[in-house]
Amino acid sequence: MDIFQKIDKLCGGGMVFGTERTRALLDKLGSPDDRLKIVHIAGTNGKGSIARYITEILIAAGKKVGTFTSPAVVDYFEQFAINGEPISKEVLSDYFTCAYEKGRDCTAFEVQTAGALYAFYKEGCQYAVVECGLGGKTDSTNAIRKKELAVISSIGLEHTHILGDTIAKICEQKAGIINNCPVVVNAYQPKEALEFFEKMGAVFADKRLEVLESSPYRQRFLYDGVEYSICQAGKAQLYNAATAICAAKLLGLAVKDIQAGLKKANLPGRLQFIEAKGNTYIVDGAHNPACFNELALTLKELNAKDVTMIFGCLSDKDIDANLQAVKGLISRVIAVKPTSQRAMDIEKITTTCSKYFDTVAIDSVSRALEKSTGTVVVCGSFTLVKEALQWIGKE
Repeated sequence: MDIFQKIDKLCGGGMVFGTERTRALLDKLGSPDDRLKIVHIAGTNGKGSIARYITEILIAAGKKVGTFTSPAVVDYFEQFAINGEPISKEVLSDYFTCAYEKGRDCTAFEVQTAGALYAFYKEGCQYAVVECGLGGKTDSTNAIRKKELAVISSIGLEHTHILGDTIAKICEQKAGIINNCPVVVNAYQPKEALEFFEKMGAVFADKRLEVLESSPYRQRFLYDGVEYSICQAGKAQLYNAATAICAAKLLGLAVKDIQAGLKKANLPGRLQFIEAKGNTYIVDGAHNPACFNELALTLKELNAKDVTMIFGCLSDKDIDANLQAVKGLISRVIAVKPTSQRAMDIEKITTTCSKYFDTVAIDSVSRALEKSTGTVVVCGSFTLVKEALQWIGKE
């Protein structure tokens, strides 16, 4: 059993909220967070995208930056990166072993959080871009004592049994990361979230956007009169990019570096279009109603007449609201059960799909991809994205 397997078994692999254990572990490791310039990101949707944009901007500016994100989309080690590249298993193993030995009373995520920050410091990073795992106020990443900047991405109703059943309650949890530091808030928000953060005096990455070009593979836009481009689809990505621009300016970074970083950022599994075998594949980790609304907008713009959706989800997701968002845009559904302990029962997935779509079958991701042609959407959970991208890559 390697160190990563040992860490996964801590606390039975379950979640325990609070920052005290992580803070104690960081202090045992020499308080590496105090020696890094940290950008901390919370929110419901767009955290990973904003983290990647800010990371690439910092790299373009000549900074050495560590990035900690979750969950993994394609590979476990992608969650722990330096200058955009995953830390090797061998190098990370040394730092995680140290964190594990000093934090056996912690959860797996707490050890990963402390271990990642320890690795970034020991490897000479100047900056660390850190994404919250779940929530903000009681997420283990909020044990970080010193922050250059807090960033709040788009807010939506998700994990309501943990974070609260209203936008205001969820905002309170996300706002918990704001601790003696400036904060940038994504303007792509429901009204209640905008009002909540306005009262806090947050800096908004506001709606000063003018779209110049929009395609599945590139978007060009003006923000504050300056032209930028990103290699991602979807309206939400424009606002994620604007949030990163605003954050980068607060960090004192040059426009040319912001432009270069945004242009380079590649985000697998976020409304990702791939042309292969004469088919158009849309691989999207969409897993809540806000994400599915974005997917629906993209499908309407695409105006495809024959669309297959390969769909599966985890047990805590609002499956009805997700499927309702794309009703009328999908020709057939192939239901799959994600490879996760938290996966929704396949019978519930198929029964719910049958409420909204006439043609519903059951299969695995790879077999579903083998038999699907035309426009093929894989969505519902990031746990499906890895298998889909691997299959498409091989083909």
